[in-house]
Order: sequence, then structure tokens, then C-alpha cells
Amino acid sequence: MTVQQLPPVSALSEQQQRGWHCVWCAAPLGADLGVDLGEQRVTPANGSAYAWFPRECVNILVCSGRRAAR
Repeated sequence: MTVQQLPPVSALSEQQQRGWHCVWCAAPLGADLGVDLGEQRVTPANGSAYAWFPRECVNILVCSGRRAAR
């Protein structure tokens, strides 16, 4: 199994950072939908460290199709 590196948090919307939308394709994810990618910590060059909570789509083929269409 290949582990894909997450995109930089600075390139993501607030919805993606909070796990409300897929970290890859930005599709909205329901409360019990999506795969939890675990709490991530980031320390920006300016400011305080904070946590973000990425999730991804369950169906990776559909997700890949949406990413390609962007």
C-alpha cells in the first residue's frame, strides 16, 4: 500500500482542513462519510501551531475522476 503525502495545509480550504470536504477533490463529506486521515499538526512560519483534520472520499476512483476534472 502506497501512502500519499497530504497536500500543504496552506493550499486547502477551511472546509478541507476541518474534514468537511475531501482533502483531494474538495467534495463535501457527510458526518459519517469519508476516511479519517488522522489529526495533523502544523507550525506556520508566522503564528501559532494548530491541528487540522483531513478526510478523503471512500471511493477513490470517483475522487480521482473529480480531481482530474478540476
